[in-house]
Amino acid sequence: MTGNDIADFRPRLADLTTALGLLTRLPLPLSAFTKDQTRAPAHAAWAYPLVGLVIASLSALAGWLALSFGLPSTAATLFVLLASIASTGAMHEDGLADCADGFWGGWTRDRRLEIMKDSQIGTYGVVALVLSLGLRFVALAALIASGGYLMTLICAAAMSRAAMVAVMYALPAARPAGLSGATGRPPKHAMALALLFGVILVGWVLPMALIAVLAVTFGVALVARAKIGGQTGDVLGATQQITEITVLLTALAALQ
Repeated sequence: MTGNDIADFRPRLADLTTALGLLTRLPLPLSAFTKDQTRAPAHAAWAYPLVGLVIASLSALAGWLALSFGLPSTAATLFVLLASIASTGAMHEDGLADCADGFWGGWTRDRRLEIMKDSQIGTYGVVALVLSLGLRFVALAALIASGGYLMTLICAAAMSRAAMVAVMYALPAARPAGLSGATGRPPKHAMALALLFGVILVGWVLPMALIAVLAVTFGVALVARAKIGGQTGDVLGATQQITEITVLLTALAALQ
């Protein structure tokens, strides 16, 4: 990413469709992927928190519908998780599992990257997914039962995707030929705008979560740099999952 790329950065409405195309499996018109092909996909990173708002809204709608039909909060929680996972194609969960397998299943950088690229899931990945889904379920079920889950969902979805942009900016691509390498490094202004969206939301609703999310994001980046020397799409997915859980657990702790 050159200085000219940063200087030429301008938020555009088309960036939102680019970000939606990268981070979700929502049906988008083909034209959304054919416009402005000379613009690097990383320029759309500022819109990642807005994608989080879309996903959170769909998830909240699924939960509301479940509650409207008289289902208990635990069942509504499952529908919230289902909507979230379906809208993203479980790409972030896949990233978390791949990182768990690669980071702790390989002894060298190259071996870790090789494991992360493998489509098969290992023991570390299974454990990571079980813990991730379990923590999200417990936190969401309690928040839904309390009736105050909407803004928490929005905060968690937006801030966790802002954290992805921060890691994209801070670390080089560990696998240049991978998705993250092809997406590129976001311009400084795109990174700053993404963080601003996340900080405004979380700072307004859950200010105590800001420090926790910053610490967790920094920790994930340190581990990724130590294990593979940078970031990949899997690392970004793991970042999203871990920081989302951090926001949810912080909100749950605030209820006690």
